[in-house]
Amino acid sequence: MIAFRNFALRRGERLLLSDVDLALHAGWRVGVVGRNGTGKSSLFAAMMRDLEPDKGDLDLPGKTRVATVAQETPSLPDPALDFVLSGDVDVHAAVQAEANAFAAEDWEAVAEAHHRLEELNGYDASARAGRLLHGLGFAAETHPRPVSDFSGGWRVRLNVARALMMPSDLLLLDEPTNHLDLDAVVWLEEWLRRYPGTLLVISHDREFLDNVTTHTLHLHEGKAKLYSGNYTQFERQRAEHLRQQQIAFDKEQAERAHLQKFIDRFKAKASKARQAQSRMKRLEKLAGTEAVRAEREFRIEVPAPARMPFALMRLNDANCGYGARKTVGGPEGPISGAGSIGPSLALPSPHRDGERVAEGRVRGDAVTILHNVGFGLEAGDRIGLLGPNGAGKSTLVKSLVGELPLLSGERYAHPDLRIGYFAQHTVESLVPGASPIDHLRELSPDIATQAFRDFLGKWYFPGDRAFESIDGFSGGEKARLALALIAWRQPNVLLLDEPTNHLDLDMREALAEALSDFDGAIVMVSHDRHLIGLVCDRFVRVADGVVEPFDGDLDEYAAWLRSRSGGEQKKSEPKTEAAKNAEATPIESNRSESKPAASKSADSKPVGPKPAGSKPADTKSVPAKKINPHKLAKAEARVAELEARLSRIETELADPSAYLDGGKRAADLGREQQTLRAELDEAETELLALYD
Repeated sequence: MIAFRNFALRRGERLLLSDVDLALHAGWRVGVVGRNGTGKSSLFAAMMRDLEPDKGDLDLPGKTRVATVAQETPSLPDPALDFVLSGDVDVHAAVQAEANAFAAEDWEAVAEAHHRLEELNGYDASARAGRLLHGLGFAAETHPRPVSDFSGGWRVRLNVARALMMPSDLLLLDEPTNHLDLDAVVWLEEWLRRYPGTLLVISHDREFLDNVTTHTLHLHEGKAKLYSGNYTQFERQRAEHLRQQQIAFDKEQAERAHLQKFIDRFKAKASKARQAQSRMKRLEKLAGTEAVRAEREFRIEVPAPARMPFALMRLNDANCGYGARKTVGGPEGPISGAGSIGPSLALPSPHRDGERVAEGRVRGDAVTILHNVGFGLEAGDRIGLLGPNGAGKSTLVKSLVGELPLLSGERYAHPDLRIGYFAQHTVESLVPGASPIDHLRELSPDIATQAFRDFLGKWYFPGDRAFESIDGFSGGEKARLALALIAWRQPNVLLLDEPTNHLDLDMREALAEALSDFDGAIVMVSHDRHLIGLVCDRFVRVADGVVEPFDGDLDEYAAWLRSRSGGEQKKSEPKTEAAKNAEATPIESNRSESKPAASKSADSKPVGPKPAGSKPADTKSVPAKKINPHKLAKAEARVAELEARLSRIETELADPSAYLDGGKRAADLGREQQTLRAELDEAETELLALYD
């Protein structure tokens, strides 16, 4: 059991937590939630003994083995498999001792090492490490590669695998899903549900919390309150708690007012003095229930596009990848004469992986990631891209943006196309030392400063905050600023590649609402199932060099992932030396892996068999959907309205009073009923046509 007793925690002069008294029992899986800055990571630091409490006690059983994910991974020459295996210190030492004994031909030491490995159940340790790597997306051929060969996101995965490899009684995970694709997140959920120890996890992914946690620890205004249940159950309990608190406050305030009125009226009268004194004592003893202070609800807005053509852009028979034609860095102006990608700040020069691609380009190397892509985007489209990391989702997005020239095929873009592009490196591309106002002025030099301030205020950079250097901003504030810069350009297409990595739950909810109200088209890559499920109405899977529709929702996709046996789950490997930035190694000619759906594109050849249990996919080109979701919603609302009116008329016709005036009222109702039935038949026909 982990016990906090009168626990308080400071960071500098700031009091993060105070008067915390609670206990966490063995086997609990606890989600730690709260807005950014409430002390979640500091609480973990205190549990790791890296931070001393300001007062009170934090009791951990003396022999508790604590595992956590390291924040950084050095550039090591060790193979990835050995790095993960070293998480189990005792087994790793025994394996090394065995190897050294064999090298020295010391057979007595070999026997001792064998005995030690048997004691530790270490003979399957390499297999366990391999399964962890496989589950987190590393193909078998990447396991011997040095840690130094992997890019930052893949090194984070190595740290996660190493933490899971550690024998532990307490596992602390701080945002473990940030660098995982949805396939790996689903695998991690399954692993954590089987974890026998106590788990504390900080996450802003509500679906992940719902699927993993048994309890929720909420940090708010310096307090910590423990709730039983996952995140959704916590929200319900908290809402009910706040409702009851407000009822108690209102009741107490009414009693206070009544007592005070009696005291004010009779305290000067001798005959009532005793009663007035009694009420004064009663008033002093009232509990002093606090009023519910509503948390500031985040609400942001993406401005409506200046122009909204219907057919926005399309890729026809496109081969997407990296080669001699790749332009290092991103465009900072019109895309193929099609419009602006704004803001240009969102497209920096590439980092170390990009430099390696440039090296490959000099050698004339070309890496094809996606083959024969037919992908169209129309007004109102909401498309979520699914598939493992490294399979080409970002490659597809970059090809749509125009940052990545096609190796072959055609890219069409409407002359009025205006793209808002959020890439995984966008936050890092903000100018150090500059303020939010400076960033906007770079985009629109002729606009008045007050217009910038008004706009930034809507994105929660009020007053002087708009003039502060971004160097002091949190990761969430920088991500919010990057999204604000994109919104400023009034795009009609949003291409969003993991926009939520630095955003807390409240800001993610606000972003989901803003995107749901956006009139343009959206293509999104995100591991946050709650966000992508709220925003997107169609899903496309990118895997094995193929872009194809997935006919189902996210729950069906997760179920399909879980249904595949380990041998059938062919994960895309991390980057090769020549094409780490390409997100995948060259596609193998054998694509026998089962797919979640198959499609026959108008612009490409049929691809792949369907997996068992998957729904048949649309036979059109991947995004050849002609339906506007707003039109569909309007048609559904029209049918519901007509059904409600018919129901009211039928209720009136069943009332005998409708026939008291000789049947005139009933006749009028009958005629109206016939008219509404005809309108309903027509509306239902239109709705069915939209569904078809």
